[in-house]
Amino acid sequence: MKNIRTFALLLLLSLSSVTVWAEEVKLPVEDLLHLVDTAIANNPELKSSQARWQMFANKAKQASSLEDPMVMFKLQNMLVREPFVFNKDTQSAKVIGLSQQLPFWGKRALRQEIAQYEAESYKWSIEERKLELARMVKETYYQIWAVDKFMEIVDKNLRILADFVTIAESKYSVGQGVQQDIYKAGLEKSKMVDMQITLKQQRKSLEANLNYLLYRPGTTAVGPIDDFTLPQISLSNEQLNQTALEKRPQIKSLASLASKGQASHRLAQKEFYPDFNLSFEYMFKSAIATDMTTDPGYDMFTLGVTFNLPFQRERRHAMIAESTSETTMATEELNGLKNTISYTINDTLVQLDRRKKLIELYKGGIIPQAEQSLESAVISYRVNKVDFLTLLDGRMSLFTYERELYESQAEYMMKLAQLEAAVGIELQ
Repeated sequence: MKNIRTFALLLLLSLSSVTVWAEEVKLPVEDLLHLVDTAIANNPELKSSQARWQMFANKAKQASSLEDPMVMFKLQNMLVREPFVFNKDTQSAKVIGLSQQLPFWGKRALRQEIAQYEAESYKWSIEERKLELARMVKETYYQIWAVDKFMEIVDKNLRILADFVTIAESKYSVGQGVQQDIYKAGLEKSKMVDMQITLKQQRKSLEANLNYLLYRPGTTAVGPIDDFTLPQISLSNEQLNQTALEKRPQIKSLASLASKGQASHRLAQKEFYPDFNLSFEYMFKSAIATDMTTDPGYDMFTLGVTFNLPFQRERRHAMIAESTSETTMATEELNGLKNTISYTINDTLVQLDRRKKLIELYKGGIIPQAEQSLESAVISYRVNKVDFLTLLDGRMSLFTYERELYESQAEYMMKLAQLEAAVGIELQ
């Protein structure tokens, strides 16, 4: 007897430990802002874009630099029979020279301007990528919330169907029902179990996608997601469009590329002017006193300038045409983006309004009425006033409406995330 009590006590302690452990490993509620910050901090594509921007920023610092000056040393007019003798010929000398390449006035500043605009476009591309990454994290976050809600209503419907089976079996046992009702309830229950399996698989896929965006192990578990209230958008259509023109990083990136094309055009025009090379040479001469000639050996210097002749005008005209096309391309891409943003804002606002009205309709009218209808059908089925098919139809209608409610709530938040990405700022 004592051994049995001891075993029971140990079993109770072990079960308590398992319960405590299960509570300890319960996943914390996921915080959306933390997930977005983690994705921005860890995503390798974003780090690659930042490295590319740093690369072009450093190129911009090099663009206006002059070429290194050239230093020249030479022995001039030396006698072959006496190669290192300087006092036998008046033309022999030791020469040191210095030369510097100088581009035409304004070219260096324009090259730097072009490189700066290019680096700036990559900088805004990083900010655009952050917006895109935040949008994808938010969309996945709310999709997971919707799947969790779907699983909740599936679990609820499995309990309802279990009650239906109990009712059908009770009626069948007293001869008031048919066995077919029990089979129908079992079939509906199997369908719900199949849907439950599918939803669990969908959640795992969404977890993997979220982990991919956050650059963490794909098997990392994602905790539950809290319910939320639908935020209201205080800005009008016109205000959102104006904000997008001022804040959207991609607009600033394309504007930088258009400015780069204009600067390239000005540089191409300056290519019709020559570049210069300044040179200075100093000759060290030795005094000569021979039978044939006498030379005091005065040192001499040479100062000169050379420049290219810009005769290849066809190439330079092609450079102008290239810069013009570059400007046109960036400008038209910018116009296209503005048009796309305007359409996206208009379309998203319409969809947000539709989803909001649907949510209010489901919460305030359809779902309460469907619940009352199902409750009435259950009561009527107990007293043989409706058939089992009507009971199942009421249950299915309620399930569909609840699912559409959660789908509309998730879709509202995802559309809001898309609107934020289009405008370039947080709207919540």
